[in-house]
Formats: sequence, structure tokens, C-alpha cells
Amino acid sequence: MGIFLALDYGQKRTGIAVTDINKIIASSLIALPTKEVIPYLISYCEKNLVERFILGYPKKYNNSESQIESKIKDFIKKLNLSLPKIPIVRHDERFTSKIASNAILESGVSKRKRQDKLLIDKVSATILLQSYLSLYKNI
Repeated sequence: MGIFLALDYGQKRTGIAVTDINKIIASSLIALPTKEVIPYLISYCEKNLVERFILGYPKKYNNSESQIESKIKDFIKKLNLSLPKIPIVRHDERFTSKIASNAILESGVSKRKRQDKLLIDKVSATILLQSYLSLYKNI
């Protein structure tokens, strides 16, 4: 019985969140430059039993694919080659960055910290994973 990792992919940075072993709570793990994510995941998966990757699926308001989708598909190919035994599930990530920004604002974090893009990426990944867990528990 493993854990889930969520990835909020970005061209510059990617936020990563992780579940507890019971897959109830999502917690932020780290945000990294995107080029460092796969080596990080390889190392992380050597030490932890990861059951599934949840990767954000950014869609536009009209449900069409966003412009970044082609880069995400390239990333998925590389991730599949590096860690082929771990399935990748896509989950709608619309509004996660906006929700993350609002959550950080409402938490009383200082203006300087609110402008930290790494914090927003980590919180976005956590929101993505918690959203997936809510759906997963109802399946």
C-alpha cells in the first residue's frame, strides 16, 4: 500500500504534494525547477512506495486543452520512461493556482511570502491532490 504524489507542472517550476499512507490528507512536499523534477522523483521513489502520480490537467473555460498541454505530454513521456511501473492519472487542475493564492492570502501570510512562486506551486499541488482524493474516495 503506497502513497500518491501530485504534480502541478509548470514550465519553470513544478509543485509536488504527497498523501499520507491512508490517502486521506494531502500535504505539500516541495516545489522545484521543472528540469529537476524527474531526478527528484526517481530518488524519492527509491525510498518511498509511490502507488500513483496525479498530474494536473489544465483545461480552458471551454474545456479545450491549454497551451501548456503539449509540454505536459512530453513530461509524461519522460516520466513514464524513468518510472514505468508507477501509473499516471490526470486530474482537472483548473483554478488551483487561483485557489492557492486566495488560500495563502486568507491565511495571513505576509505580502512578501505571498509573492513566493514556490509557495503557490506547493499549495497548488496540495489542492490538486486533495481534490483528487475527494473524488478517489467516492469511487
